[in-house]
Amino acid sequence: QVQLRESGGGSVQVGGSLKLSCVTSGYTFGNCAMGWYRQPPGKARELLATITGDGTITYADSVKGRFTVAHDNGLNTLYLQMNNLKTEDTAVYQCAAVGGDICNYWYWGQGTQVTVSS
Repeated sequence: QVQLRESGGGSVQVGGSLKLSCVTSGYTFGNCAMGWYRQPPGKARELLATITGDGTITYADSVKGRFTVAHDNGLNTLYLQMNNLKTEDTAVYQCAAVGGDICNYWYWGQGTQVTVSS
């Protein structure tokens, strides 16, 4: 059974930093991908960053230059370092993992709240 568990959310002031972690169990990264999403209150879920099995990384324009995604294979953990946070970064942040022989299974964490105040 695949499980994803996020941690590291919290409340910070504008300009602050947080580092989110997503520990996986029962999941093999392999050749698929993992990523971070967020959903602000009353808005649609937004893809923030992805990392593939070959190390290719992509970012949404809204977080490029401020957020950094990384994966530690040994710890089975996906990270999201968030710097220079803005009030518009307030959202529930979720990690996602794609698996299966043809990368057609999606797994989601429960989410962690990030609140940025001025």
